[in-house]
Amino acid sequence: MAELLFESYGVPSIAFGVDAAFSYKYNQQLGICNSDGLAICSGFMTSHAIPFINGEPAYEACCRTNVGGYHVTDYLKQLLSLKYPHHISKLTWEKVEDLKMEHCYIAPDYTSEVRIFKKGAKEAEEKTRCWQLPWTPAPVEEQPSEEELARKAALKERQGQRLREMAEAKRSSRINELENDIRGLEFLLKQLKQVEENNVPAFLRETGYASKQEIESNLAKAIQSLRKAKGEQVETEEKMDASTADKYNLVNVPDDVLTPEQLKEKRKQLFLKSTTEARQRAKQKRIEEELEREKQMKLEEEKRLENPERYLEDLRAKYRELSEKVEQRKRLKTNGNNTNGNQNGSGGVGRGERLNAAQRERMRLLTTAAFDRGKGEDTFGIKDEDWQLYKLMSRDDDEEDEKSNEDEADLARVSSRLREIDPTFFPKAESGSSTAEPPRFRPLTKEDFQLILGVERFRCPEVLFQPNLIGIDQSGLDEMAGVSIRRLPCKNQGLEEKITKSILMTGGSCQYPGMAERLEAGIRMIRPCGTPITVVRASDPSLDAWRGASVYAAAMQFPNQTFSRTDYYEKGEDWLRRYQFNYTL
Repeated sequence: MAELLFESYGVPSIAFGVDAAFSYKYNQQLGICNSDGLAICSGFMTSHAIPFINGEPAYEACCRTNVGGYHVTDYLKQLLSLKYPHHISKLTWEKVEDLKMEHCYIAPDYTSEVRIFKKGAKEAEEKTRCWQLPWTPAPVEEQPSEEELARKAALKERQGQRLREMAEAKRSSRINELENDIRGLEFLLKQLKQVEENNVPAFLRETGYASKQEIESNLAKAIQSLRKAKGEQVETEEKMDASTADKYNLVNVPDDVLTPEQLKEKRKQLFLKSTTEARQRAKQKRIEEELEREKQMKLEEEKRLENPERYLEDLRAKYRELSEKVEQRKRLKTNGNNTNGNQNGSGGVGRGERLNAAQRERMRLLTTAAFDRGKGEDTFGIKDEDWQLYKLMSRDDDEEDEKSNEDEADLARVSSRLREIDPTFFPKAESGSSTAEPPRFRPLTKEDFQLILGVERFRCPEVLFQPNLIGIDQSGLDEMAGVSIRRLPCKNQGLEEKITKSILMTGGSCQYPGMAERLEAGIRMIRPCGTPITVVRASDPSLDAWRGASVYAAAMQFPNQTFSRTDYYEKGEDWLRRYQFNYTL
């Protein structure tokens, strides 16, 4: 510092001093402390304990700890950041410093104070402080009036009526278009009958069709589309046309009049015909189920509009019933539906015990067919009875699986319906699934922007007495006083008693409430019984050091106790290191 001041800034002279000594001498003039005493100064980064004998500081007996107000503020900032991670941006250093000086205090007994907050007694609530962050309440949506609801309902009804009119107009246009197509195809067939057989190919080329069968097929499709557009029942059994009869010409022919190659072709045609008919039946079944589902949805909507609360309650009951059925069926399928206690060695249930009657019969048929196949030539499929056996072995006829699939489909439909009309509904997670219920969000309130200061009020300044709370293995303020007294050059009990009778607290970190009482109790525990102890606080712990230095600078002997630039250049910086930082007023 001397090098910087003399060589860089060119100051004529400087003087050095210790803030605790300046503050103690200033308060001695005010009569707050005696000439023999102890100054405990807790500053921003460090804390010192300096004994005074006959008004002069005994620096050889002083004690220092690298803990101060910075560590208290940093500890409080860490605790609040961990406690309220969503408000870290609000916890600036300056704000935490203000909270520390406004709310923190020194506990008379740290363990007892922690126990009070742990029990959550009324005394703990009284000592708790709340810091309210800036918060703007969310705008409250006003409930619409009856006139507004009526207006919206009327507008919705008009929109619905307009959509229905548009749909009806589109349907009428579609019906007219299909009727015109049907009349045109019928007229074309009439003309085709009047055309001579030699002129048929030329006539078809002019009309854009390849054959008469194509015209008839288009006519049948147009008629079916017209019936569907009018809402009429579509025939499930279509008449076999000439092309179909030509395609399956061997189906109705007896086996005894066919050759081996024709028998194979007949079996192939039988299989293709049955497959085609099955697809047509399945398609018609799906159409009927869709119509029935739409009808059921209309009925449910009418029930909902009639009594919404009753409808919602019934829907929830149905959802619970279907859920229990599906879960029970899954458990039976996994653990077996037998309770005879026959289990395998691993504690599970065998494959045979999990099969129902229909599944066991299917397994028997499969085993029998495989056994017969190994005896000689594979003749399965030659007779019609073989195909009946094939249908019995098919898994599609498993009524239990079909019932399970129906229940699961109904459960999915009910769950989807509940999601639409009940915003508080959440489907149950499947057994074995780790999917948790999604969180339910709520609007932020005033309490969400409050920071509660409870145990942090005394836990943070406790580091001045227990630095090990923040990982610093050094002495606290009370222990520093005992160490400093033990380091005095002259071991005199009377002098020690004089020093303990005038202990001055100074520095910005000595302004916490309860500091003097806690310091006195800590020093009393390490001093002999009956030792008089008096702890006082400086008149202004933060500014008394500056005021003492100003008095020192205004004294007549101040120019003789400074270091001039000439002395620095002649004697060097080593001469400054040997200087004892004390003064006499």
